[in-house]
Amino acid sequence: METKSGKVSVTTENIFPVIRQWLYEDKDIFIRELVSNCADAIAKHRRLAELGKAEKDADSKADYSIRVIYDDDNKTLSFEDNGIGMSENEVEKYINQIAFSGALDFVNKYQEESTDKTGIIGHFGLGFYSAFMVADEVTINTKSFMEDAEAVSWKSSDGMDFEIGPSDKKERGTIITLKLSEDAVKIFDSATIRMTLRKYCYFAPADIYFVDTKSDRLHEEAEEKRKKEAEEKGETYTPAPVSYVPVNNKAPLWTKKPSECTESEYKQFYHSVFNDGRDPLFWIHLNMDYPFTLQGILYFPKTDNIYQSLEGRIKIYNHQIFVADNIEEIIPDFLFLLQGCLDCSDLPLNVSRSALQQDEYVKKLSGHIIKKVSDKLNDLFKKQREDFEKYWSDISVFVKYGMMKEEKFYEKANGICLFKTVDGKFKTIEELTSEEKKTIRYTNDPKAQAAYVEMSKKDGFDVIVMSEEIDNNFMSFMEMKKPDYRFQRVDSELSGKESDEETKNKLKDFFRAAVGNDKLIVFAQEMGKDNLPALIREAEHNRRMKEMRAQYERMMSMNNMTPEQMDEMFPETEELVVNTDSPLITKLQALESMGTKKEDADRLAQHIFDQAKLAHGSLDSEGLERFLKYNTELLSKSAENL
Repeated sequence: METKSGKVSVTTENIFPVIRQWLYEDKDIFIRELVSNCADAIAKHRRLAELGKAEKDADSKADYSIRVIYDDDNKTLSFEDNGIGMSENEVEKYINQIAFSGALDFVNKYQEESTDKTGIIGHFGLGFYSAFMVADEVTINTKSFMEDAEAVSWKSSDGMDFEIGPSDKKERGTIITLKLSEDAVKIFDSATIRMTLRKYCYFAPADIYFVDTKSDRLHEEAEEKRKKEAEEKGETYTPAPVSYVPVNNKAPLWTKKPSECTESEYKQFYHSVFNDGRDPLFWIHLNMDYPFTLQGILYFPKTDNIYQSLEGRIKIYNHQIFVADNIEEIIPDFLFLLQGCLDCSDLPLNVSRSALQQDEYVKKLSGHIIKKVSDKLNDLFKKQREDFEKYWSDISVFVKYGMMKEEKFYEKANGICLFKTVDGKFKTIEELTSEEKKTIRYTNDPKAQAAYVEMSKKDGFDVIVMSEEIDNNFMSFMEMKKPDYRFQRVDSELSGKESDEETKNKLKDFFRAAVGNDKLIVFAQEMGKDNLPALIREAEHNRRMKEMRAQYERMMSMNNMTPEQMDEMFPETEELVVNTDSPLITKLQALESMGTKKEDADRLAQHIFDQAKLAHGSLDSEGLERFLKYNTELLSKSAENL
């Protein structure tokens, strides 16, 4: 073969600045690209061998493998495979002319004989040129699988000017050697390279062996020392050979059929990938060829902290090579509350494999994943209701958020969305209501609102607990989707016959004066002798307005609204419902009618008001101190009369 030089043919003049600065922002991405090319070369040879167009190996190298070799002394990093290799013409076509894709060309050539395109993923061209991000010089030594093919050498120091000539490579396959740049040497050492291989190539479809020549040299030196010591002692020397084990798992669990996987295997795979010592709740194994080529496992994890980082929870692969975390075009963001791996071999990747083009395939794929998740939840609900209820505390935020974010998911999940009652039961919205009664009573603090909860239960309501941060928005969402239904907190409606207007007005004037609030709204109702003498009522509309005000107040510094403007925009009201059946209210009215006991009446009225706020959960620290002080006085007087 004649040695010759030339310039790489590109269609875009400034292709390399683009590669360096845009396509490959992550400096370690070249390792993924070059390992991917090795995997492609192996997949191609395996395919040709299956088609009878290439001889299968009979020697010790019959097992396909990739070797990544780090030479710290010479500052080189090599990627070696025993795949299809390249002829001189193929090097000219796929390396010197960037516009061509070796993978696409291969598939087009053999598609008539085999419609199975899985395993052919490479973009041998731009992917290869990512090496120049970190290398001062790149060398290719390759030998084609074809009979009598001559080995070829290709060398370039900038990715543009090259030299091509004969190579002394004896066996089929390719070795790409990078002479690392000064900057790259500072970044990539043995440990970093090993970590990067795990990050991108842990599930690569061929065994990957990482070779650190420094470690090999130290091993040889140690063996020489052992040999010498054995000879001096007259002992037999038995060498300890270097044993290389793959740094990857070429058969991840998702490549198996679901029927072949055990529960322990699913859990072990979850622990190893996500470093979570807890078992997942359940999982969905995706394995299909039509209408999408899609494999993967999605796990529903335990969620002690629903606000934990969502980074890296859904890992996307392309033919077992890691692409990216949490690609929203494929996975709607609400699914990031799950954890899992998805291998989508038909993804329309750009040349860097890091971004997806927007197309109909991706949209359909996303819809299909949503359907699979919702189908799994519906299946659990219908066939394993008891287990589904056990999972609910962990998956409720996911289901509610998903319903709010994705209409397709809402349509599938709204019938299985559960609500936990204060009695620990789980019911759907239909099970909580009837044709005649479509109001749902809830509490966000069963203990603090115990008095209200009991009153609602006496009125025939199953009181539900809505204590998650998402619940306020979720209730509004459900009311929008189901206009006939209404959520009301237990303190928003108090049953009881209203007193006459005269009694109401007397109590209103008295309590307003006693507590020093002339805007206090007072009602008088017959609520039974066993109930508290008074309760705070907060209409659902007013409560939601108060929450809106709190949100605006957090933003007040940004929108420059004054407190007065806030009061005008969100006027605050406070309602006190006085229980006219209470003996204490009767006593209070008697004291009030006695002019000489006005001070005692006012203090008792204030105490009743504070007690109502305490039961409501809205008593401030000053009020609590006042309540406890007066309560102690009452106890002392009671003790004196014993």
